[in-house]
Amino acid sequence: MEKQTSPSVAKLVLLTIAVFAGNLLIHYGIFLFLRDTEMPALLYAILAIIWGVFGVYTIYYTLNWVVEQYPVKQRRIVQPYVFVGPAVLLLGWLMFIPTLRTLYLSFFGPNSDSFVGLSNYLAVFTDRLLLTALRNNLLWVLFGATLCIVLGLLIAVLADRSSYEKIAKAIIFMPMAISMVAAGVIWKFIYYYQPGDQQIGLLNAIVVAIGGEPQAWTSMNQPWNNMFLIVILIWMQTGFAMVLFSAALKGIPNELLEAARVDGATEVTIFFKIIIPYISGTILTVSTTIIVFTLKIFDIIMVMTGGQYETDVVATQFYRQFFMYRNFGYGSTLAIVLLITVIPVIIINLKQFRRQGGF
Repeated sequence: MEKQTSPSVAKLVLLTIAVFAGNLLIHYGIFLFLRDTEMPALLYAILAIIWGVFGVYTIYYTLNWVVEQYPVKQRRIVQPYVFVGPAVLLLGWLMFIPTLRTLYLSFFGPNSDSFVGLSNYLAVFTDRLLLTALRNNLLWVLFGATLCIVLGLLIAVLADRSSYEKIAKAIIFMPMAISMVAAGVIWKFIYYYQPGDQQIGLLNAIVVAIGGEPQAWTSMNQPWNNMFLIVILIWMQTGFAMVLFSAALKGIPNELLEAARVDGATEVTIFFKIIIPYISGTILTVSTTIIVFTLKIFDIIMVMTGGQYETDVVATQFYRQFFMYRNFGYGSTLAIVLLITVIPVIIINLKQFRRQGGF
């Protein structure tokens, strides 16, 4: 009886490359067909959905088949590259290459035809409008992110002890289902101001009803107009923090809390000495996530004020410089500054995730 020999590693590597290339060519051909063909919109949508569903399945099936051809020892080495490799390549194409391109453009002038070195970066920290935008970003992080985290934690703790826990959490979480643009439109009507006593904005209508003077809430003096915009962020993101904190609180053993109460610990002591340390990992994760989101805030400001009345942040200035003024060098510099600001927060989040055994 002849002994069957498994294919050599070189042949298996060639087979893997062939399957990758085959998938790429087939799906690229389907993409070209759908792009260039003329058909009714409904049929086009149906074919695109079918291609998306079965395309993902066939890619997974073929790659899984290739991995199973390897011996067990080599399979453990190859498997991460086969399944994670395409995602890494896609992320590199969609994110890493554009980032390098943006960094390159930041060293050039408005039309990207003259090298200006670090002049754009010096301008960012000397231009009054940009300093205002940086200051506003700091306000959003200090007040917006902090209040989202604090209120989310307090609501999670209080709701956990309430008989109306589900209803309370549903109401607080509901704004998360609304897009940032829609939230901006809703709050624009709430803050709406017009001269005279007849007010259609909810907040001014209440102020007039109790005998006060209506205010132009989003165009009043700094920094209060920014604070009224930050309220929208708090309204939307507190529910996100609350849900994650609620899940973490459910993991605290009841025996630990009961033992502390038996020993005479007050609820305040339990909160700061037991609950906070026990869910510190979740607090750090939620904090970094909301801070990153806050640093990139854009939609609310564009809908509410368009960056007027000194409400600009770095993201709105980037949009204005790059897409409206066509100052590609300056706009790219702002994008890099925003990226540099976000990177330390992401690194902290990844380190915490690693400590918790995520990878």
